[in-house]
Amino acid sequence: MNLLIRLFFVWLRSLKGFEERGVTDVFKLRLRVLPTDLDLNFHLNNGRYLTLMDLGRFDWISRAGLIGEARKRKWLPVLGAVQMRYRIQLMPFQPYDLETRILCWDDKWVYMEQRFVIASGKKKGAVAAIGIVKGGLFDAGTKTTVPTPELINLIDEKAVSPEFPDYIQSWIKAEDDLRKVTAN
Repeated sequence: MNLLIRLFFVWLRSLKGFEERGVTDVFKLRLRVLPTDLDLNFHLNNGRYLTLMDLGRFDWISRAGLIGEARKRKWLPVLGAVQMRYRIQLMPFQPYDLETRILCWDDKWVYMEQRFVIASGKKKGAVAAIGIVKGGLFDAGTKTTVPTPELINLIDEKAVSPEFPDYIQSWIKAEDDLRKVTAN
């Protein structure tokens, strides 16, 4: 239930209108570890990170001005893969910033980075966890992913993908190998 409440507040924030920003700019969402986010070790549950990342991507899509176009065209957000790296535990009621940004893109997928950054205390500014996601928008009418250039052009017609970082290229290779394992 608390995720629906958080989603409601993220949605309310998006009603202010989109923010004119560059495609690769960082969008920050301030959150706090709630009791319902905890696992048996009384820190933020590893699975909850992935759910909270959904909020960050919704916030990004909304504030980048894509939500209206996506709804109008019956496009739905989808993920193809996720990779997480946990570094520092987030404790009950601890505030943190969820930073979401696009790193690069190809014809089919957008590669995003999402960081959980400690917002206060002696570790302020430290990255507690980082996730990379391969995602896009799915066209419910054609049953295909929306070509990334079409999606990016809605934000900035002149945008060109930055070079793919080495770690993203390695991850894409690992994902392709895993896809082959699950293809049968």
